[in-house]
Amino acid sequence: MSDKKSMVNEFKDFILRGNVVDLAVGVIIGAAFQSIVTSLVRDIISPLIGVITGGVDFTNKFLLLYTPANGADVSTLEAAGAQGPVIAYGAFITSVINFLIMAVVIFFMVKSINSLRGKAQQAVALKMKGKSGGSQSTSTSSSSTTSNSASDPSSEEKQCSYCYKKIHINAIRCPYCTSQLEESSESSGQS
Repeated sequence: MSDKKSMVNEFKDFILRGNVVDLAVGVIIGAAFQSIVTSLVRDIISPLIGVITGGVDFTNKFLLLYTPANGADVSTLEAAGAQGPVIAYGAFITSVINFLIMAVVIFFMVKSINSLRGKAQQAVALKMKGKSGGSQSTSTSSSSTTSNSASDPSSEEKQCSYCYKKIHINAIRCPYCTSQLEESSESSGQS
């Protein structure tokens, strides 16, 4: 019985981790957003490409993998597909366009979220600097603190070894790039 409780507790800990929940939310939002992107490509971008290319409609572009019977209608993808196998390269081109649009939108979303995070972190750093009244020194060392002075707020910082942004010395995950950080080399090097 204790093994079942232990397993349930382990599963609960796994599910309630921040990154698992974030991933689930991202997948759900991404699935919902996919229908918007599909509509954008099908209803706006594909007709524009058709106008630019002289009336080419990618949705009905296909290659027959059989010889059609005399008089058989193979003018559309559906009609040709009903009679035998076809390679629907037009649908593939549409899917590639969908993917590229989704990738661009996600890129801009992540970029804007990261810039908002950076501004919030800068505001917190400025508040900390204003409270202590000390000056902040700059250092390019990737895993050491920026100063040994206890009154200097930069002594509470280290640099992420992945994105090189300044983070709190006790951080175990970078708030900018979300990389899992190793135990700080300062604590292991002092022993």
